Amino acid sequence: MLRGLIFDVDETLVYYEGYNHRDWYEEWVKPELEKHGIALDYETYRRTVTGELPRSYVERFGIDHVEFWKLVDRVNLSYRQEMARLGRIKPFPDVSALKELRNLGLKLAAVSNASQDCTEFVLDLFNLRGYFDVVYGKDYSNLDGVKPNPYLVEKALKALNLKPEEALMVGDSAHDVLAGKGAGLRTVNVTRFGKVEGADYYVKDLWELVELVKELFSKRSPEV
Repeated sequence: MLRGLIFDVDETLVYYEGYNHRDWYEEWVKPELEKHGIALDYETYRRTVTGELPRSYVERFGIDHVEFWKLVDRVNLSYRQEMARLGRIKPFPDVSALKELRNLGLKLAAVSNASQDCTEFVLDLFNLRGYFDVVYGKDYSNLDGVKPNPYLVEKALKALNLKPEEALMVGDSAHDVLAGKGAGLRTVNVTRFGKVEGADYYVKDLWELVELVKELFSKRSPEV
């Protein structure tokens, strides 16, 4: 029985006009790291973000890895605040479907590899946080627990008091599919930017997700 949905945030609910990961790193993060005497090239940074290298790898550059990621996240929050001021963070037009999903009686969670502050900032920007029972950004006590690791998804399941078979993981990326699968959930790929291999379901937008949920409800076995 489906009782809940766990959502990715960036590129699933909101997007950033003109965003390029390398440009963001070179223009926003790298100068701040250099102020702290840290010379870290983009490729090494990228490999820690994608999980090719552990997040603690940065300690070889002379900084505690938790402090490093807190520094990056402060820069990221400043970036988001500036993009918001410029009107370059946008909600996808179908986020209004979250209200319908709540009306169907589902529990909702949001999980993001961004920090808690960054995640809450963009949700609050468009009054979306109220749709969610729980919101989780990266956990500094388990920095390698970001997606594709299932840790954040499992954390949300526990908070919602749901079993894996009672929830769907909804996101735009391979990391979302892998994290959901790793936690034992069926996964939904929102194909705004193309299909990701391995998802259980594919929807073009969140209104199509509503229709999928209704279809899954209709297939429930009648109670005896």
